[in-house]
Amino acid sequence: MEDQLPVRENVRGICELLGFDPLYVANEGKVLMVVAAEDADKVLEVLKKNELGKEAAIIGEIVDKHQKKAWLTTGIGGRRIIDMLAGEQLPRIC
Repeated sequence: MEDQLPVRENVRGICELLGFDPLYVANEGKVLMVVAAEDADKVLEVLKKNELGKEAAIIGEIVDKHQKKAWLTTGIGGRRIIDMLAGEQLPRIC
């Protein structure tokens, strides 16, 4: 579900205000891990024990039904493909 993605409220708000999708905005210090389903809860528990991993979350699963595609269930119950970024990524402002 889209609302389960760990995006800070201030980031979500500015993206909504400017019409950006937070999945396509440059970001530092994030990681996406793919682990065996039977290990997922244990990995999450270890990550959350560290200050830098306190917002870690399980955000999806790999299924046979949608091979080679990443689907996202939206906040209103629809579904969309999370596609590769088309064009240039927005620059970071540091």
